[in-house]
Amino acid sequence: MKKLALHWQILIGMILGVIFGFIMASVNGQGFVMDWIEPIGKIFVKLLKLIAVPLILASLIKGISDLKDISKFKNMGLRTIVIYILTTVIAITIGLGLVNTIKPGEGITEETVTMLKDKYSSSDKAQTILTNAQAQKEAGPLQFLVDMVPDNAVYAMSNNKLMLQVIVFAILLGICLLLVPEEKAKPLKNFFDSLNEVVLKMVDLIMLTAPYAVFALLATVVVSADDPDILLALLKYSGVVVLGLFLMICFYMVLISVYAKKSPLWFISRISPAQLLAFSTSSSAAALPVTMERVEEHVGVDKEISSFVLPVGATINMDGTSLYQGVAAVFIMQVLWPEGLVFSNQLMIILTALLASIGSAAVPGAGMVMLVIVLEAIGFPSDLLPIALALIFAVDRPLDMCRTTVNVTGDATVSTIIAKSLGKLGEPHVKNWDDNYPNK
Repeated sequence: MKKLALHWQILIGMILGVIFGFIMASVNGQGFVMDWIEPIGKIFVKLLKLIAVPLILASLIKGISDLKDISKFKNMGLRTIVIYILTTVIAITIGLGLVNTIKPGEGITEETVTMLKDKYSSSDKAQTILTNAQAQKEAGPLQFLVDMVPDNAVYAMSNNKLMLQVIVFAILLGICLLLVPEEKAKPLKNFFDSLNEVVLKMVDLIMLTAPYAVFALLATVVVSADDPDILLALLKYSGVVVLGLFLMICFYMVLISVYAKKSPLWFISRISPAQLLAFSTSSSAAALPVTMERVEEHVGVDKEISSFVLPVGATINMDGTSLYQGVAAVFIMQVLWPEGLVFSNQLMIILTALLASIGSAAVPGAGMVMLVIVLEAIGFPSDLLPIALALIFAVDRPLDMCRTTVNVTGDATVSTIIAKSLGKLGEPHVKNWDDNYPNK
């Protein structure tokens, strides 16, 4: 397997994991998978999350302090936010267009709704999501800005859910390094430069185990899947979401071809390990170290661009999730509240999903919480909310894997476009884990 490119190794691991999972499920081997296979995937995800904060801290501080001019940071930051907002609006619009055209809700029978309601609506997960959504809704309009600012930098760095706070601290520290005399700033800049190189080398080492880890992750997903009959009943809805996500990736590839002047196939081959990890882990945060490594070393984006654009994107840019919000909200209305399918509500979905994608990034179970906020914004009956969540719980995990892949692809695409616009897109310079190994 050593001769194969990493993305092929990971893909083979995923396929074998799915096959192994189905075999174990057919022979009642779920217990074996949970006891002996699942921990391998968990350890891998923990290792990726372990290095996320030090990598963001080191690369972002180094990237900003290397700008030499604060105005350059302002220019880059403004472009990043504007492009992320535009791609999110486009994603939601694509989702709404498809769900209104195909109308997957018309294929769901009353018996299926009853079956889903009995299985999911009273679950602890549903109640937790509703509680989180209510807390988010009751917060003030600027609460998300308050939540972005840390009052304890060490505590923020101890919790991956507080990634935005780490980014704010790193930006502030990087800007201050620009404002002090160079001889005073140099020792600290050298420290973060060294830390960045070491953490990137850790990414290389961790990625050696990626094919085996995704085998474990996919096998676990298969053996813990929901009732196949329920999944089949929701196949049309799932198909609309997946089609929308595919069209969004096609849109990204158009941007790469037109603005970055790169081949879409070349770009996909370069970032595919990050995409496959995002699919396997359902976590943009877990895939972030790999996304940064692939974009910098394999695409050629300058570190000062990737170190800001990618961490920010991993926390506030949810194109795949926002597209899913649009499809899910209209699908739920088609089944449970058809009288709510008016044009004004669909415009409200676009606005609310956009704001929710930025404001609720650090909330546990963000995708479902965002959906509840969107539904409440259009006046969806509160007594139907548990049933609405129950309607899509069964396929949420596989769709979460797909939309996370789109989120990561969007982050990589935007970083490449911004690098191209600022003249910071160079030639790839790949570093291997054993470049400095004595006996190589």
